[in-house]
Amino acid sequence: MANITTSNNPDSTPAVDGHGSSNNYLYFMILVAGMGGLLAGIDYGIIAGALLYLDKTIPMTLAQEGFMVSIYVFGGVIASLFAGTLADLLGRKKMMIIGGVMFVASILLIFISSGYTSLLTGRILMGLSGGVICVVVPLYMAECLPANFRGRGTSAFQLLMTLGFVLAAFIATHFADVHEAAVKAAAGNPDLVFAADDSAWRHIFLTACVPGILFTLAALMVKESPRWLFRRNRADEAKTILLFSRSPAQAGLEIREMQERSGQSADGQKTVSSAGDSLLQRKYVVPFVIACVVLACTQATGINSILSYAAKILQGTGLSAKQAAFNLQIITGINCVVTLAGALLVDKLGRKILLTIGTGGIILCLTAGGMLFNSFESKRVGVLEHVRQGISADGHNLTVKVDASLAPGITDVPSQLSVTYKYEQETKPHIASAFSNAAEETDRVLKVEPESEKKWATIDGKKVEQVRVKDLGKLEILRASYGPIASPDLGKWVTVILCAFIAFFALGPGVCVWLALTELMPTRIRSTGMGVAMVLNNGVQFLSALFFPIVVGTQGFHVMFFIWAGCTVIYFATAAFFMPETKGKTLEEIEDYFDGKKKA
Repeated sequence: MANITTSNNPDSTPAVDGHGSSNNYLYFMILVAGMGGLLAGIDYGIIAGALLYLDKTIPMTLAQEGFMVSIYVFGGVIASLFAGTLADLLGRKKMMIIGGVMFVASILLIFISSGYTSLLTGRILMGLSGGVICVVVPLYMAECLPANFRGRGTSAFQLLMTLGFVLAAFIATHFADVHEAAVKAAAGNPDLVFAADDSAWRHIFLTACVPGILFTLAALMVKESPRWLFRRNRADEAKTILLFSRSPAQAGLEIREMQERSGQSADGQKTVSSAGDSLLQRKYVVPFVIACVVLACTQATGINSILSYAAKILQGTGLSAKQAAFNLQIITGINCVVTLAGALLVDKLGRKILLTIGTGGIILCLTAGGMLFNSFESKRVGVLEHVRQGISADGHNLTVKVDASLAPGITDVPSQLSVTYKYEQETKPHIASAFSNAAEETDRVLKVEPESEKKWATIDGKKVEQVRVKDLGKLEILRASYGPIASPDLGKWVTVILCAFIAFFALGPGVCVWLALTELMPTRIRSTGMGVAMVLNNGVQFLSALFFPIVVGTQGFHVMFFIWAGCTVIYFATAAFFMPETKGKTLEEIEDYFDGKKKA
């Protein structure tokens, strides 16, 4: 598919009125988009820091804890299915307000929770709010912003979402320091230590309420989507709102395009309507499929798994935990900086070229990474039976000395023992590693033991902190391999490759994914189509996270890298050969392209 051709009418070039009020409203809308992304990022990331203290003060079983954490994703999926339909029914502005109010309400409910039920309800509400915001805010921005601002405005959502993850981690770090000081001041007083634990997680959540309130207030001040108003036969209101961010000529052009698409004449009378058209027509199916492929393949690049397991991946090349943590900070910083650069370039270079460059670079990075890992992972040998002999008599612990006795054929070479394991009651496997050349002798022994947890209990009216070992059943060793570790230089090259991967992702898919979702969907199916695509996106994200430790544990990192590279080839082909360039085009012009109409 080639670029979309547009009218030779000079008025068809998207332009913003030079008056300050028009520009101010544009920037205000972009600010609202950014605040929505920031809220979505915090919404997703805030639980990690709070969980360190929450599970000590609120009584819950291990299964309840896992359900409480994962229910957020389920709530988001449910909201994605219905948010678009509700936005069609109630309006985009009202749904943004509802999303913000739901988020604030969820935070307050969690803050005052004294038991598991209210805490779980708050988490469900938080997931619902995240799903609503992720669907409705990009939808609103696509329908409200002029064509030449739409890229920057919608990209602000992704940029601030990335910063939201960072801010959530910063909030957790701040209150960890506050908690540490409070525990130190408690001087062993159990009531004061309990109060410090209880206060830490509550205030981590409460702090996140601030951006939620700001987003809700901002949503109250924006205007309704002009395209939603037009579909409700309120064309005069739609044109008035368009004039807030466009010149009179451009506002008039867009109204005429809306009338053409809806089958209205210039005086607002109905002529030929497409409302009863079959949804199986090319103009609906093709853009819907392209948008779904883009969203699914964005997750299939492995971006979330790589960010989540980056430290583990780097340790797999022989880097120490400290070196891996430092390199992870560099990778996170690159993600933020290049996302900002992409947001500035997307309206200048276009979506198609950024996606093509980004996905092409991702393929090269993943392929190179897979080849580097394969260069030493292929030399490892299976030592499953040897490792299983190290399981304790009660079946709960594993102790294995890492030396040449594991594999007599490998001697005098620094080597790594990797063990994939899980306990009977667990569904996802874990990976443990140890190195034969570790500086400390204790580090040259691989140990696996059940996790312990601290819980507060009330005994004889007094708070007592108890340490309990989690009983997850007997230990199961799924895979064990031993062989040479990567050279020190290879660890550096893998870091470089991961940095390049993040840069290419941030420049292409990271910036363009929300644009593709909102711009490609035709008006008639935009809201519902976005919801379906978001469910698909969440599904691929879940599968990627589920199979990553399984594939790595049984086959090695290189296989996972090659799988992601293969998925990204589909992404590249879609962006390069099937996705049209939508830069500077109104939503109606994009829809006309898929309808087979060409403007002179």
